[in-house]
Amino acid sequence: MTIAVGDRIPESTVTYFEDGIQTASTLDLMGTGKVVLFAVPGAFTPTCSNKHLPGYIQHIEDFNERGVKVFCVSVNDAFVMDAWGKERGIPKDLHLLADGNAAFTKALGLELDGTKNGMGIRAKRFAMYLEDGVVKVLNIEAPGEFRVSSAEAMLEAIS
Repeated sequence: MTIAVGDRIPESTVTYFEDGIQTASTLDLMGTGKVVLFAVPGAFTPTCSNKHLPGYIQHIEDFNERGVKVFCVSVNDAFVMDAWGKERGIPKDLHLLADGNAAFTKALGLELDGTKNGMGIRAKRFAMYLEDGVVKVLNIEAPGEFRVSSAEAMLEAIS
């Protein structure tokens, strides 16, 4: 079942790279305060690298001014997410999370089966706004689209 507005974010485990691989609970990371979580189907893929992530990099100060923490998740490993962040020059307050086995993505009900294209299980492209772990805004992209999960769309939705 897909997470919906009004639902609490599920507890799961994600990893990130900071002085080695770190493991964290999604509730510890995103269960309090104001949070935007956006997902990309894959680090280093064209739309993710050239449009989706750059918008959040460009607007990170706009989120910071609103007291909103920003997280990006992808079904990649922490090493890939770290390399992608370095390659893209992400600011320290934009947090890249790895969901290597898609456990969190599946708990959200937002997985994408890309096996016919050799990509395995991935995350759908989406963005959500949370307040104290409760979904207030959920924007899921239609296949092949990039509109409603952009940084600009999320800033407009939470204004």
